[in-house]
Amino acid sequence: MQLRYGLLALVLIAGTAYALQKAAPLRGDWMPDEIASGVYVIHGPKELPSPDNQGFMNNPGFIVGEKGVVVVDPGGSVQIGEMVLARIEMITDKPVVAVFNSHIHGDHWLGNQAVRAKYPDVPIYGHERVGPKVIAGVGTEWVELMLRMTEKATLGTEVVAPDHPVTDGDELVIDGFTYAVMNNDKAHTDTDIMLHVKELGVMFLGDNAGHERILRLEGGSFAGNIEALNNAIATGARVFVPGHGPSGGPEIAERYRDYLQILYSTAQKGVDDGLADFELRPLLLPQLEPWRDWSGFDVELGGHINAAFLEAEEAAF
Repeated sequence: MQLRYGLLALVLIAGTAYALQKAAPLRGDWMPDEIASGVYVIHGPKELPSPDNQGFMNNPGFIVGEKGVVVVDPGGSVQIGEMVLARIEMITDKPVVAVFNSHIHGDHWLGNQAVRAKYPDVPIYGHERVGPKVIAGVGTEWVELMLRMTEKATLGTEVVAPDHPVTDGDELVIDGFTYAVMNNDKAHTDTDIMLHVKELGVMFLGDNAGHERILRLEGGSFAGNIEALNNAIATGARVFVPGHGPSGGPEIAERYRDYLQILYSTAQKGVDDGLADFELRPLLLPQLEPWRDWSGFDVELGGHINAAFLEAEEAAF
């Protein structure tokens, strides 16, 4: 009996030690690009999380105001969040005064942990649907997914969810800048917010658009995603930050909208003509030639065709 309890104690101690482990810091000289006056983006890799990129794949951004810094999407692990804070400190010694999370996918917000550790009282804003989904287990699922995909390069990451819910039409004035929250129910997901920093003419699109990268669309809506991007373009913003890939002008939103529009309109015509979803691929490939060399095109296209067809079919009845 003593031997059995002794072995159990060793297992528990080993398990606790494992839980307390933390993977190495993020490798690479990832530097912020100033895309507008006082607005910076650390453009991450365009591929999926892997041991090589240690889970870094998104575009963390930050805005330096008069008294502090606002962070948008601090990345998918505590290591990435710490890298973001280190890069901010290269630019300014002002504190982080707010964080925004663009949607539920953990590659954008698991870096909250690092920010909250350094700034315990910082408000973290996210769509009102995010918190309940995290509590229901989505946060833990993302921690485990990143661990698997990176072979534990994100070890030590814990769930720190947004705690200040926002919704469409909210406008938050933070350190002299107006952050207009945009959401049209369902786009890339049903939790997306886009942020229009009005005085600076900057639009953070989240994963409603990728640039030079095709993104998953599971649980979202082609029609809604197209609408969201049209709404973003209509603001007159001058600089657009996609969730993944290089930033630029309105063409960032336009190109991704056009990709989605070609898929969805072809699916709608296919439904009207009585075609099956697999018959759409040969019709789509010539039209989608401008996106053929984008990262993720071959991986995501099949799922996009199926999802667009199902959405068009549902809309037709």
